[in-house]
Amino acid sequence: MGSMLDVLKWMWYHRNYIIIFITPLAFLPLPLCVPTSYSQEAKCGYVIILMALYWCTECMPLAVTALLPVVLFPMMGIMKAGDVSIEYLKDSNMLFVGGLLVAIAVEHWNLHKRIALRVLLLVGVRPALLMMGFMIVSAFLSMWISNTATTAMMLPISQAVLHQLQATETRAEERDLQSAAEDNLGFEMESRKIKEEIPDEKNTDTKLQQENGIVLPQVTPESMKENTRNETEEKYSRLTKGMSLSVCYSASIGGTATLTGTTPNLILKGQVDKLFPGNGDVINFASWFGFAFPNMVLMLAISWLWLQFMFLGFNLKKSFGCGMKSDRDKEAYAVMKEEYKKLGGMKFAEGAVLTIFILLVLLWFTREPGFIPGWATVLFNKEDSFVSDGTVAIFMSMLFFVIPSRLPLCGSYGFTEAGKRIKAPPTLLNWQVVHERMPWNIILLLGGGFALAAGSEISGLSKWLGASLAPLQKIPPFAISILLSLLVATFTECSSNTATTTLFLPILASMATTIQLHPLYVMLPCTIAASLAFMLPVATPPNAIAFSFGNLKVIDMVRAGFILNIIGILCVNLGINTWGYVMFDMDTFPQWANSTYSKP
Repeated sequence: MGSMLDVLKWMWYHRNYIIIFITPLAFLPLPLCVPTSYSQEAKCGYVIILMALYWCTECMPLAVTALLPVVLFPMMGIMKAGDVSIEYLKDSNMLFVGGLLVAIAVEHWNLHKRIALRVLLLVGVRPALLMMGFMIVSAFLSMWISNTATTAMMLPISQAVLHQLQATETRAEERDLQSAAEDNLGFEMESRKIKEEIPDEKNTDTKLQQENGIVLPQVTPESMKENTRNETEEKYSRLTKGMSLSVCYSASIGGTATLTGTTPNLILKGQVDKLFPGNGDVINFASWFGFAFPNMVLMLAISWLWLQFMFLGFNLKKSFGCGMKSDRDKEAYAVMKEEYKKLGGMKFAEGAVLTIFILLVLLWFTREPGFIPGWATVLFNKEDSFVSDGTVAIFMSMLFFVIPSRLPLCGSYGFTEAGKRIKAPPTLLNWQVVHERMPWNIILLLGGGFALAAGSEISGLSKWLGASLAPLQKIPPFAISILLSLLVATFTECSSNTATTTLFLPILASMATTIQLHPLYVMLPCTIAASLAFMLPVATPPNAIAFSFGNLKVIDMVRAGFILNIIGILCVNLGINTWGYVMFDMDTFPQWANSTYSKP
């Protein structure tokens, strides 16, 4: 028995090596034994299965697995090496890089913290309002910077505020108890006199209690204080759990609102552009925002109600409060105000970053708004789509390496008070900062997904999968969308959202074209569903950060996250069948969806 246990332990410790070497051998019959007529499809299927298992188990780094098509597609005769390599740096990658450079600049100059504290000071410190404030700020920041960075920044602020709230409430309750004890001192002395005058009644009560087996505990000021302290600790333990979950969940929800908010959104754009080259830029920053932002607001509002009910209850008067602020509210408010004061006045660098950020968003929205010709259409895109969202993102992010971080002062610029020459001020960003903070692995992950999509099209695997899924035509479209969203949301709990969307989207596109369903009708909900990883600490980095901060148990996250998954899926499917249906003209099968992949 002991030796068997040792073998199992050894296998567990070496599981990554076992998976890496056993998986290719186990599935090798697929490309070798399939008839010649389906050999290309089988070879591509072999690569996809291999990558799916490697991604799910993470036996190799995700980015390294994403490079497998560079090796396997040429060796299996599916695509030429040059054609595969081109897939790894598309326009979507440029949009991703530009968006991340803006996020890095915002984080580098602490602009996100200033925005967060400013909003929280406006919202107030009552529990329900505080939770609402943290959720709004986390969601907004996550639209522009990574959800991991948002969660890592917001959780320490929430912990500090809650700690101060608990300390002030404990002190206030102790003062109240002490005051009540002094007021009741005279009453207690009077009660003793009355009891001494009626000894028979006291003895009768005692006898009755003893006969019934009832022993009433003696209430003392110390026991009352202890009970109050325990109740306060229990209350703030629940509040801490709720606040931690609200931050990490709202960061994940907020990322769905913008095209650059989270990687699956960019994967969808890249896959749509790759699989349907003539789509007329149907997915761009403005169109995605028009669909996803209302959906995000709806999800956020219902999630807040659910977390409020689960951790605070629905005592609105107690949660929201009314009238003047109490001393404890003022003290907790002072903590946030002190944190805000530590940031000092707004520096030139922060103002410059904020200006570039606002300009970028405005240029994204007005490039091709849809209802009127955008600036790009008027100036550059008269004959073809030359300028894209990626062009704008790179252009604006380059300004961070041009604009100085300090404004030159007239007269004294360039010299100290002693007249010694000084160097020019550094720019808003330098490459060292970018190199340290840029997640280069995601660029390879995106490229791996585009390479898989290209390989599936050229090998014919996409057509074969689409034909296999043709019986789904008998199922109502809304049911297909809900079922596939549930499947993706379940899958993403144990796999990265990037890997999930990379694997599923080409298959969904093939299925949609086969059954003559608008591709975005299933691809959009499933892309957003891939970001709904709420149930497990390992599902996404924000969940892991919240789990370490909030004294959470796995069951707490499962209970809260399961309902939020259902809420998210219902919200996105409501969106795709209402305003999304009109926006993307879902009632007709688009002409561009009939396009086939043209070999580069």
